[in-house]
Amino acid sequence: MPEGTIVLVTDRPDRSAALARALGSVGRCEVVGTDERWTRDAALIGVVADLTLTRPEASTCLRALEKRYRGRALPVIGLLRRTSTESLRHAKTLGATVCLPAYVPPDTVVAALFNQLEAFGPVGEAAVVQGVARAGEALTSLLAEARAGSRIRMQTVEAGLTPILTAVREGGLARWLDTVWTHDDATYQHCLLVAGLAAQFALHLRFRRDDQQRFVRAALVHDVGKARIPLPILNKPGRLSPDEAAVMRTHAALGHDILKAGGECDAFTLDVVRHHHEFLDGSGYPDRLAGAAVSDGVRLMTICDIYAALTERRPYKTPMPMREAMTILQSMDGKLEAGLVQSFGRALAGERP
Repeated sequence: MPEGTIVLVTDRPDRSAALARALGSVGRCEVVGTDERWTRDAALIGVVADLTLTRPEASTCLRALEKRYRGRALPVIGLLRRTSTESLRHAKTLGATVCLPAYVPPDTVVAALFNQLEAFGPVGEAAVVQGVARAGEALTSLLAEARAGSRIRMQTVEAGLTPILTAVREGGLARWLDTVWTHDDATYQHCLLVAGLAAQFALHLRFRRDDQQRFVRAALVHDVGKARIPLPILNKPGRLSPDEAAVMRTHAALGHDILKAGGECDAFTLDVVRHHHEFLDGSGYPDRLAGAAVSDGVRLMTICDIYAALTERRPYKTPMPMREAMTILQSMDGKLEAGLVQSFGRALAGERP
């Protein structure tokens, strides 16, 4: 971890005292107001902005920060008083590298800052670039084989697993997601998002190395059945008709059959591919499993899959902020396991279990 100063820029210093104390565990914490001039040396390693962004002085302060450190990898944690899409977009334009609701506990902010400091190092950046490239190659080969009706070779998939785990561990989930979101192909983007989320979840839960590999493998191939869905349905912008939705729902069983026919896929992956749309209350598909019939791996993957779908970026769809996506997951108690949803939220924030 680099040594240096963390600056907490705030317009409510009386309420930021607890946060300042917590940030002291990362480095020397200096509390400043919106009149900060940013005439600092290279000792600054991170900024936490606890500001009301609608105030002109807050925008002026953060624009001066962005100008002063432009071109330098500097984590800026934005604490948002409002978590709307507009507020998130505004914070990003002012240089925030990650955004959290202003009411989160100080230790959550510290965990996010730790995660950002690790991700902004040169090793982390290289790991993410390589990881996305290697995983993309594996996914491209997988989908091409599935579309052509060829036998699936899992060795191709295996080559992408360690790079994904290394990228998320060394580069951070935020950088992985930002990199993947630049890709336009919907299935490609979604599978890589789920794979990164699965890697973060597995690392957070401290899975053994072989279990990390199994979980990320299943995530990367979970939607292979979409290779057999007609493109007008697969790539349709907006809501599907009931008939189109029925066709789309066949992708889970199709994916299971594709991988099973290849003869190289493990039982865990086959289970996840077939059942990642099942819910605990029996309302999912294709087999309407319920309760104990839904395996632990499926319970974990379904959470990753839904979160990725909510936060995807499309030309016709505004991405949903993390807080709103987590609120939806939390509202699905009875369909999803509430304790696992809470654990997933902590994994997203970079908290240690």
